[in-house]
Amino acid sequence: MARSNSFWQRHKYKLNGLVLILPFWFLYQSLTPEFPPAWPAQQVGEFEIAPMPLNLKPPYAHHDEYVKDFMLMFSKGDISAIRQGYLNIGPAALPLAQLQQGEEGILHGSRHGQHVHAIAPQQLSSTDKVWLTLQTWQGELLTTSWDLPPQLLQ
Repeated sequence: MARSNSFWQRHKYKLNGLVLILPFWFLYQSLTPEFPPAWPAQQVGEFEIAPMPLNLKPPYAHHDEYVKDFMLMFSKGDISAIRQGYLNIGPAALPLAQLQQGEEGILHGSRHGQHVHAIAPQQLSSTDKVWLTLQTWQGELLTTSWDLPPQLLQ
């Protein structure tokens, strides 16, 4: 019985090779991420903090709220002195009572860096700022802000 020399029979090994190569390509991409540069550090009480957005994309929907991911790097101060910390984007810092009602915007991580899903509007505007609110174990409330860079407003 003769075999037909169809297109599939001639080229199926190429598809198999592609299936074997693609996981290595995705692994390489995940091991070499490219992050935007960190913003200038600011002194907030005893802490010196520099935020870094994880990408330059607009906010995305996460659990029925819009958020933007950030990494906060602490170069001065003892992170264990922070009782709770929140990050939001908007024209003003949200009140602590409002921030405590949800699970978004809470700083979490280690002494090397804190990750946060910052509460954000669906569209960022030039009047918005990134607001950091920290509460220490002594009850001291610290607030600071950073202007949004033009790359995030596109």
